[in-house]
Amino acid sequence: MREDHCTRCGACCAAFRVDFHCAELVGGGMSLGAEGVPVDMTVPVTATLVRMRGTDDASPRCIALAGDIGRSVRCTIYPERPSPCRDFAPYAALGMAEDACTRARARYGLPSLEP
Repeated sequence: MREDHCTRCGACCAAFRVDFHCAELVGGGMSLGAEGVPVDMTVPVTATLVRMRGTDDASPRCIALAGDIGRSVRCTIYPERPSPCRDFAPYAALGMAEDACTRARARYGLPSLEP
């Protein structure tokens, strides 16, 4: 199950910028989860694009990430997470890494997922 790998890792949440359409925000009309991404967890980028807070810092770390990277983490808004997070590393459920996943894990001294 993908969550097993990601709840132990979380490196992607502390390595990449997360931008998405404002329709995925709470009340945005296209929310993917029960309610959508909380507005206060984002910053505006353009009139229609928002970014998860903390993901554009020199040492990025998504505001929704809780826990210790590589040991035990969780996304505090997992059911409402934005589409870039839903679409990231779709083969992690099979224990297979992709380039972006491997780069994020290496940033924190973690080995690549094995196929």
